[in-house]
Amino acid sequence: MHYEVSLRFRAPWRSLANAAGASARDALTHQRAARGSLTVVLEGEPGMRRLHRTFAGEDSLTDVLSFPDGSQDTETGSRYFGDIIICIPVARRQARRAGHSLESEVRLLTVHGVLHLLGFDHDHPSGRSRMWAVQEAVLGVQPGPRKP
Repeated sequence: MHYEVSLRFRAPWRSLANAAGASARDALTHQRAARGSLTVVLEGEPGMRRLHRTFAGEDSLTDVLSFPDGSQDTETGSRYFGDIIICIPVARRQARRAGHSLESEVRLLTVHGVLHLLGFDHDHPSGRSRMWAVQEAVLGVQPGPRKP
C-alpha cells in the first residue's frame, strides 16, 4: 500500500523528521490501513502549548497531539488520516527519563499518534492494553512499563 507522509519541522530536527516519517509508514503498514496520507509536525514548546490549550482546553505541554480527519479524495479514493504534532522538547525530556534516544522517543510518539488517527484510544484499560500491544509490535520492542 502507498502512504504519503508530509513532514513539517525545523532544520535541526531533519533526522527526527525522517524517523517520524518512517515510523508513520510502519504503523500504517502494520495496521493494513487504506491508501492515504498524513502530516507529522515537529513542534517546540510555545506552539504545542498553544495547540493543547486551543484544542484540548489545557494550558500545559503535552508530548503528542493527534487530529484525526478521515476525509477521502473523491478522485483518487485516497484518505487523509489527519495530523500528528510532536513536541520535541517534551520528547527529549521523556527520552532522558526513559534512558533511550530522542529518535526512539519520536518513533514511539509517532506510532502512538498514528494509532489515534486510526481510531485507537487508551481511555479504558482494554483499549490501553490493545494500543500498547500494537505500538510494541510496530516498534518491534518487548513490552515495557513506559508509554505516553
